Amino acid sequence: MDTGTHVVMGFAVGGLATLDPVVGGSPEMTQAVLIGALIGSQAPDFDTVLKLKNNAVYIRNHRGVTHSVPFWFIWAALITIFIDSIIPNVNPFHLFLWTFFAVFLHVFVDIFNAYGTKAFSPFYPKWLALGVINILDPLIFLTHIVAIIMWNMGFDPGYTFLTLYVFLTVYYIWRIRAQRRVYLEMERLHPDATHIFTSPTFKWHQWHIVVRTETEMFVAGAKRGDIQYFETYPFEPIPDDPVINAARKDENLSAFLSFSPAYRWYVSLEPHGYSVKFIDLRYRSKGYYPFVAIVRLNEDLSIRGSYTGWIYNTETLRRKLIMSEQGSS
Repeated sequence: MDTGTHVVMGFAVGGLATLDPVVGGSPEMTQAVLIGALIGSQAPDFDTVLKLKNNAVYIRNHRGVTHSVPFWFIWAALITIFIDSIIPNVNPFHLFLWTFFAVFLHVFVDIFNAYGTKAFSPFYPKWLALGVINILDPLIFLTHIVAIIMWNMGFDPGYTFLTLYVFLTVYYIWRIRAQRRVYLEMERLHPDATHIFTSPTFKWHQWHIVVRTETEMFVAGAKRGDIQYFETYPFEPIPDDPVINAARKDENLSAFLSFSPAYRWYVSLEPHGYSVKFIDLRYRSKGYYPFVAIVRLNEDLSIRGSYTGWIYNTETLRRKLIMSEQGSS
């Protein structure tokens, strides 16, 4: 989920914790648990600092080890130790439990996005991306805001957030069933499909879809049960080609391929040599594919510069590539 949603979920965990007599019966514990829940709700995303290095490192590692099972406990323990050292008269065990719940809730809701996470690593090292809930879901965010306002107005926080989470459980079930209907419809239309990728959009009744067969890839969308096809491409595995092989040594393209399961690739001749471009087909927006990886090579196949990330206009991409070429020179 987005950072704002994780923040309001931290408040929700702090409010729910007041149902615990140890927490609700002590002002110090209420304060400590709220702080712990707010920090814990953000802790798995502390790896965002990797963006300061470059996008390749960030894409390859984000929602990886910091979301893994060992770190559920590591984050909770570190936060508990820190808060216990600055707030007197706290119960470390109950503080740990509620902080752990905040960390776990963060990881759990991330599973339902199209981006996903390695939530059960190292025991299950694959990405889990159910593609049910959008990164920013307005209903989830706004209902949390309403509940926080009610808390501020004097409503009991424990029962307020408990009621909210019962409602959101029903909402998640509805979204799972809606996504499943889209998936089964695409399975019916393409019985030869080897992969079907669905991604939620900002609108409840619209879905991005990519279907891959042994020979073709279909980019489509679903809106209120109606399927619309946008593009059809031949499915072409990455060839054993000298230009592409040289480009694949670049860390930006390597990171892109480690993340994207549905893509197209292009090689073009340029005055400087070659450009190799990969686009992720899952994120089509207004006829454009904004998540890309581009590698520019000289005629001798040495890498001039590269970029991977979200690009919505060619001028921004040009600036990024120029910066990468200047950085590598």
